[in-house]
Amino acid sequence: MNSNSSSSDRFTNALLEHAPHFNLQLSATATTRLREYYELVLAWNGRLHLVAPCPPEEFAARHVLESLLAIPYMKAGAHIIDVGSGGGLPVIPCLTARTDLSATLIESAKKKTVFLREALRVAGASERAKVIGERFEKIDAPPADYVTCRALEQFTEQFQSLVEWSPQPSILLFFGGETLREEIEKSALSYKAVRVPESERRFLFVVKNGSGPQKSKAEG
Repeated sequence: MNSNSSSSDRFTNALLEHAPHFNLQLSATATTRLREYYELVLAWNGRLHLVAPCPPEEFAARHVLESLLAIPYMKAGAHIIDVGSGGGLPVIPCLTARTDLSATLIESAKKKTVFLREALRVAGASERAKVIGERFEKIDAPPADYVTCRALEQFTEQFQSLVEWSPQPSILLFFGGETLREEIEKSALSYKAVRVPESERRFLFVVKNGSGPQKSKAEG
């Protein structure tokens, strides 16, 4: 067995082992496509630095399953804007697991947009999503129900600009830690902080954009 096959097997095993910890059930089709997505990241990562190198088990839990935490907060048939898509997280896992979702992926690095289009093909989502190779602030936000963001450069510094840019009303599904929470609280928007399983410091922040200030709460 070659090293890539071994890594893929380890990824798949970890995905299935840890999914219940994230309260997730993955279909056989979704599992296969997520494995293919992982293999695609491995093949492109040396050239594009999509994600920091990590063991297959960490990629499964820390990247893919964490991304899928957003799924329960997305209504049926929703359209998502994913800002700073980079290596496709969280949007590619979400599109893979939910075939009713559609998306606009915004990524300023042109070389990464080539990867993202290939990742959409692997995810079976090419007809449901498009990639825009531009910085988000240089374009108008398309209509959407949700805005996702996980690895935008200088995320906390750009938080307010991203909020103002995002469609209203919409739900912002942002991943981060306490520094991001501080920025959200400064905005006085209603939010819920969902602790990422198997992590003490990372959260999925579910933020209501355009609904007015409201008391925040946390779970998990």
